[in-house]
Amino acid sequence: MAAITAALIKQVREDTGAGMMDVKKALTEAEGDIARAKEIIRAKGIQAAGKREGRNAKEGTIASKVIESAEGQIGYAVEINSETDFVAKTPKFVEFADSIVDKAIEVKAASVDELLATADGEATVKETVEEAAALFGEHVKLGQLATIAGPHVEVYAHKRSVEMPPGIVAMIATDEAGAQVAHEAALQISALGAQWLTREDVPADVVESERRVATEKSLAEGKPEKIVPRIVEGRLNAFYKENVLLEQEFVKDPSKTVGDLFKKVSGKALAFARLEVGKGDEK
Repeated sequence: MAAITAALIKQVREDTGAGMMDVKKALTEAEGDIARAKEIIRAKGIQAAGKREGRNAKEGTIASKVIESAEGQIGYAVEINSETDFVAKTPKFVEFADSIVDKAIEVKAASVDELLATADGEATVKETVEEAAALFGEHVKLGQLATIAGPHVEVYAHKRSVEMPPGIVAMIATDEAGAQVAHEAALQISALGAQWLTREDVPADVVESERRVATEKSLAEGKPEKIVPRIVEGRLNAFYKENVLLEQEFVKDPSKTVGDLFKKVSGKALAFARLEVGKGDEK
C-alpha cells in the first residue's frame, strides 16, 4: 500500500476537483492507488465538486446566534449559499449553516477570509464548505459574515416564505435602555435596509458625490443659482432620511423616526448589520 501523503492528496484533488477529505477517503479505500481512487471518486459523484465552483450560488440561508460576553452580548450572522432554493430549504443544509456559525463563534471570526482559513478537524472551513458541494450536489459557498456587540444585541431573522429558512437577518446592538425598542429597530432594518446608523457615519466621499449630483441636477432643472445650495441641502437631507437608520421614518408610524423610538426610552443604538441572501457580491 502506497503512503497517502499530502502531495498525493493534492495531486488527486487537482485532477478531480474533489474535497480533501473525500480524496483522502478514496485513496485509503484504494490503498494509495491513484487511478483506483479517481474511479471511486467518479463512482460516488463527487468529482464535479470543483467544477461546480464556477456556477452561481445565489440561494441559501443566513444562520445567526447571539452569545453572552463579559461586556454584554455578541451577535453573529453567516450566509451560506447554494444554487437552488430546493437545497437551501433542506434540514441538512440548515444544519450545515448552523455548524458554520458555531465555528465562527468558536474562533471569534471577524471576516469571511478568517473563518475560511480556520481549522475544522483535519481540514479547514474552506475545505469543509467545498466538500459540502458533494453532499448537496451543488456549488456551496460561504457568502457574508457579520458580527456586532453591545450590552444588548437583537436579531430578527426574516423568512421570505414559510417553507424557506431565513433569507434576511438584521442585527442591532443597543445599550440596556435601547433594548426596549431593539426589536422594532431590527424589523425596520430588515424591511428598509439602511446603510448607516447616523449621518456622521456616511463616508465623506459619498456625501460629496451626493452633493455634486444634487447640484448638477438642480442646475439642469433651471433652478436659480442663488437658491441651489438650499435645494442641495434639502436633497441631502432626503438622502439621509432614506439611508440613515436613525433618520428613517418608522415603518409602523411614519410620523416618527427610528431615532425618536430610542429618544422615547432614553436609549442608544450602537451598531447594526443586515445580511440578505445573494446580495453579498453587490456590496
